[in-house]
Amino acid sequence: MFRGSTTATIDEKGRLKIPTEFRRLIEERYGLDLFVTSVTGEQALVYPLPVWEEIEGRLAGLPATDRVKERYLERVSYFGAQTKLDPQGRVLVPSILRQSAQMAGEVVVSARLDHLVVWNRERFEQRLTERPFTDDDFAALTERGI
Repeated sequence: MFRGSTTATIDEKGRLKIPTEFRRLIEERYGLDLFVTSVTGEQALVYPLPVWEEIEGRLAGLPATDRVKERYLERVSYFGAQTKLDPQGRVLVPSILRQSAQMAGEVVVSARLDHLVVWNRERFEQRLTERPFTDDDFAALTERGI
C-alpha cells in the first residue's frame, strides 16, 4: 500500500520523478509499467498497470450502453497514456494532462492506497483550504467503522 505524500518535480520535458519510497514499492510489487491519467484534468492519477487492469476488468463487466462508463472512459482515455518508469525512476505525464492540471516544477505526490495522485502544489494547498475536513466527515468515517 502507498502511504503519505511528498513533494517532487516535473522537469522541462514533462517527466515526474517518482519519489524513492513510492518507486521502490511500484518496482517490487507491480513492475515498471504504469497508466497515467485523470478524470477531471485537475490532477494526475498514477496507477501501476496491474491495478489499472483490475479497474478495466470491472469496467468491461458493465454494459456497453452504460453512460457513466462511457463518460469515465472518455476522460481517462483523453488524459491518459500507458507508460513505463525509466531507469532514473521518471515517468512522462501526458502533455494534455500537464497543461490542464497546470503541472510544471514542484508538485505534491500523494498516496491513495493502490495508486498515486499528483497535484500542482499551489492548487492542492488551495483545495485543502477550500475543502476542510469537517465534523460531518469524521461522523461519516465513524459510520463506516474507521
